[in-house]
Amino acid sequence: MTQMPIESIRAVRAHLAEVVERADRDDMPTVITRRGKEVAAVVSIEVLRRYQEWEEREINRIIDERMANRVAGVPIEDVMRETLARGE
Repeated sequence: MTQMPIESIRAVRAHLAEVVERADRDDMPTVITRRGKEVAAVVSIEVLRRYQEWEEREINRIIDERMANRVAGVPIEDVMRETLARGE
């Protein structure tokens, strides 16, 4: 996998249009840091939509799995927590 560019907020401000163009054109996210800590990323809208679709499919899969194995009711909060943990 290709290493994603990592830039400070200050650096990104100086050439935001280029960062957005790279995300859109090359599907290359840029990780943004604040005081050395990764806090955000600029990704293409297509990458975001693919992620959202994956997340929805994963939630539905877990719900279907739980519904098929009708043990005592499982709170939706547990399903969401499990889904988010699998994505890490």
